[in-house]
Amino acid sequence: MKRNLILMACLVATVALAESEKPDYAKASSGKPNILFIFADDMSYETIGAHGLLDIDTPILDTLVERGASFTHAYNMGAWGGAVCVASRAMLNTGKFVWDAKSISGSTLREQKRTWSQRMHEAGYRTYMTGKWHVTKFKVPDVFDVSKDVRPGGMPKDLRKKGSADGSKPKGFGYGRPIDEEDYKTGWKPWDTTNGGYWEGGTHWSEVLADDSVEFLEQAANDDKPFFMYLAFNAPHDPRQAPKEFIDRYPLSRIKLPENFLPEYPYAEEIVGKQLRDERLMPYPRTEYSVKVNRQEYFALITHMDEQIGKILQALEKSGKADNTYIVFTADHGLAVGHHGLCGKQNMYDHSVRPPFLVVGPQVKAGSKIDAPIYLQDVMATALDWAGADAEGVDFKSVVPLLKGKTAGHYEAIYGAYTGTQRMITVDGWKLIAYPRVGKLRLFNLSNDPQEMNDLAENPEYASQLKKLSAALEKLMGDMKDPMTSIAAADYSNSKDAAPH
Repeated sequence: MKRNLILMACLVATVALAESEKPDYAKASSGKPNILFIFADDMSYETIGAHGLLDIDTPILDTLVERGASFTHAYNMGAWGGAVCVASRAMLNTGKFVWDAKSISGSTLREQKRTWSQRMHEAGYRTYMTGKWHVTKFKVPDVFDVSKDVRPGGMPKDLRKKGSADGSKPKGFGYGRPIDEEDYKTGWKPWDTTNGGYWEGGTHWSEVLADDSVEFLEQAANDDKPFFMYLAFNAPHDPRQAPKEFIDRYPLSRIKLPENFLPEYPYAEEIVGKQLRDERLMPYPRTEYSVKVNRQEYFALITHMDEQIGKILQALEKSGKADNTYIVFTADHGLAVGHHGLCGKQNMYDHSVRPPFLVVGPQVKAGSKIDAPIYLQDVMATALDWAGADAEGVDFKSVVPLLKGKTAGHYEAIYGAYTGTQRMITVDGWKLIAYPRVGKLRLFNLSNDPQEMNDLAENPEYASQLKKLSAALEKLMGDMKDPMTSIAAADYSNSKDAAPH
């Protein structure tokens, strides 16, 4: 299997680089590039093998790294509830910053044809969507020309039983696991198709998405109209189910414990809530064994998804449209899976707010790396830029100037928010995290401490830096129309949204 994946990656790279065999795309009536957007769910920036941060197999995504540009510091802006992907995808498809995306009227925006896909349609594109949607204000048929196998909910059926033995919480197959090796032996297995989840319908959902995408690309091969494809994997969101051969590639001896592992985060209850669904996936306190098993299943599902992406890229090559196509791969946020004693994405650490962000396409420099901080939702403005489409009212910025080397900067500072419990600013290699309801600030020098393990907030030497970033964060909160006006007090006006999800 590993050999097959490597061969597939080599095939994609070879075909893309074989200049003498490239077909003529001058016949395209619009002259506009195609745009292939591939979107994962719950995938941290560290989980691309080519980035050299983890021992993980992603040969196809590694090929995209080699062929194009890697944005090393892409961020999700935040969320108003526990389902972070809802906010992330609302921003992605409306182009609005987080609090405006929360308050915007879906019907009005749809009727004004202001969604990403509608703007692409207006610019002459045939728009296509398959996979996870989870943008609650819009129905896919209303905003895409073509769609197939759309999954509107948050995640596959979560394998939940009636409850734990003492009735204290709905543990079920997918929660609080594994406590130990014996618990793993008697619990559910990622490859057991009878458990539903990704296996519902008989074919793994990642494979369904690949099959759908290949089918559309085969049709697009004979269409002069440019296409915009929005391909949204559920993977690697839990329940992290993959065929056994992918699990077997990651024996626990291969899995390293995160350097910043903790059995329990000291403010977990106050900032997230231990009963929040994501945090219940692993038992408290976190153990080395439980973290390694969860990371094993996380990596396996990513590698399986990587193989499906290879099928899509092969179909793109066969369609004769590859040279006139921009490919963007990202995810709607990262995931902790053991970092800092946390499991989910409802925190302001880099492992949870930073996804990968890869761009391949015409005039994109192969093997380039761009460190300027961006938001992942900048992909909407970027696609509109490539398409020559209307971007009026879009808050996010196109990264085309960064790709062309016309600028080295993008945003002065990166903002982050989670419900009424957390705020964050990242600027010039520093990060300040505020927990207003706890009265706690955390300060990190990311340049010297990328794992965010050395909190400098109470070090007198950095008092001026703490004061400076606190003021900058509150200003940025005002600019973002944050319902919380100050990090000094828990004055969040929508406290009901802070309840565990």
